[in-house]
Amino acid sequence: MVEKWDNVTTKDLLKTIVALKNTKEAKRFLRDLLTEAELIEFGNRWKAARMLSKNVPYSAITTKTGLSSTTIARISKWLNKGMGGYKLLINRLHHHNSNQLGKGLS
Repeated sequence: MVEKWDNVTTKDLLKTIVALKNTKEAKRFLRDLLTEAELIEFGNRWKAARMLSKNVPYSAITTKTGLSSTTIARISKWLNKGMGGYKLLINRLHHHNSNQLGKGLS
């Protein structure tokens, strides 16, 4: 029997992730938690989601990420009909980056 993913253990993990204060802490924690291959895979999935949001063709996404078309299709499904997590962060980061334009380097 497969355990539900939304359980006490994963909720504890999510609370832990939210407690991270910056990318340096996230890097340290996630590298301890995940293998290098898992980190690369997750990074490529996130890249694919951002590319899909810009209507980049699957073939270009495969070339840039090395992900299979099946994985890209799954990401597309989650992007468009999932829980909204991809869209939430894509929009938030796009808004954040738009606000940074023209501020120069500091």
